[in-house]
Amino acid sequence: MGKKLSIATISLLLLLKSTNAGEVFDVKSYGAQINGDITQALTQAWRAACAVAGSKVVISTGTYKLGLVTLLGPCKGAIEFNLQGTLQAPSDIESFKGKDGWVVFERIDSLTVLGGGVFDGQGQMAWQKIIVRKSTIATYFLFPRHYIKGQQIFPYQPFGMQELAIQNITITAPGDSPNTDGIHIGQSSQINITNANIGTGDDCISIGDGTQDVTIKQVTCGPGHGISIGSLGRYQNEQPVSGIRVIGATLSNTLNGVRIKTWPASLSGTASDIHFENVIMDNVGNPVLIDQNYCPNNQCSNKSPSKVKISNVSFKNIRGTSSTLEAVKLVCSKSVPCQQVVVANIDLAYKGSGSATSTCVNVQPA
Repeated sequence: MGKKLSIATISLLLLLKSTNAGEVFDVKSYGAQINGDITQALTQAWRAACAVAGSKVVISTGTYKLGLVTLLGPCKGAIEFNLQGTLQAPSDIESFKGKDGWVVFERIDSLTVLGGGVFDGQGQMAWQKIIVRKSTIATYFLFPRHYIKGQQIFPYQPFGMQELAIQNITITAPGDSPNTDGIHIGQSSQINITNANIGTGDDCISIGDGTQDVTIKQVTCGPGHGISIGSLGRYQNEQPVSGIRVIGATLSNTLNGVRIKTWPASLSGTASDIHFENVIMDNVGNPVLIDQNYCPNNQCSNKSPSKVKISNVSFKNIRGTSSTLEAVKLVCSKSVPCQQVVVANIDLAYKGSGSATSTCVNVQPA
């Protein structure tokens, strides 16, 4: 993706190496009050908890205002961030200029974030003011040897992570909110996403370069732009993408379904071992899509083909309804045609008059 606007309300349960029960640091013990600003209280509670192995920071039920905060490690040991209430971001987007994010967890090993609470980015205030530019109302999890890559900022953005489980997460933003990807994963491996309910103004889930061994199960997507691999091939030194599996997803009223997208006139790269299975489409545009001429807003040249090589890809057991006449569209690069592509058990009906159609260009079947 290009520069991203990343504002959403996030209700989440994220698990990364569970912690043992230990000493509890309640933000109320540091002066936090419901409906008040708890920035200072949370910072103090975190600092104290970080010095104790196996500790827990607790934000109990209620709504709290929270300014920009960086919760730093390394900590003495495993630490839990237990959010039971609702945290509200500042509504004044000017306060985010030049900052890395709203809530930043940085250089921490063995972190658990849970509690069923809500990170409320109050994005509606910014969507009225920003067209397409960098925004930093987001929640990050940063670990040793990891830095934000460029200006690609999303509601939940795992980068440089291993062995991460994201379970029972809800991410919401209106369908017309600009550039609000739900989950974007990059430079990461061994990621499992299960039981996610995502509605956004952009991709529900997007997979960036350098991502390997990702399993996505039982995801509900809509509104949004679907579940995407890419976009790939736009930047220097992009790393391969491989081992991506999407199993048991349901997409409703999205602009796209499951897709792989790469830029034309691109830099070299690879995307392989990618599989979409048992997916239900309900009034979805472009339900099955490989697009190696991806060029949003005409911001690229189509004069030369994509150099990202796609191989070992399957679309199996995909059924439902398409809002576009062309239900299956596989348009690969004439420079590096797609190889080992399997399309099986596709049952998609066009919601308009006539039968759904398909296109297949520069594709070599398995």
